[in-house]
Amino acid sequence: MATDCIFCKIIKGESPANFVYKDDDMVVFHNIRPSAPVHVLIVPVEHIESVNALQERHSAIISTMMLKSKEIARTLGIQDSGYKLVINVGSGGGQVIFHLHIHLIGGWGAKV
Repeated sequence: MATDCIFCKIIKGESPANFVYKDDDMVVFHNIRPSAPVHVLIVPVEHIESVNALQERHSAIISTMMLKSKEIARTLGIQDSGYKLVINVGSGGGQVIFHLHIHLIGGWGAKV
């Protein structure tokens, strides 16, 4: 884990977070600056800087994160109304925290 990474500090319990889910491989917690009524971050425990740093050995955790997203959406009550999964890559792509994470965003409640 990176010593100055805020997500690593959250994972180690050194910084507070409102957790939705936690296991040995990933954590899910509410974004402190939400852009929607529901905005959580799905974060691998292993410090991986971004999608650009992914290696074949990370395929299991990435797959698990994607599959867990639908369970988290159901837990948060937005599975049926819809949600977005967003991964920002690099500063030019909007990445602010350089620890890979998936934004799960939704909760507007509009039915199309």
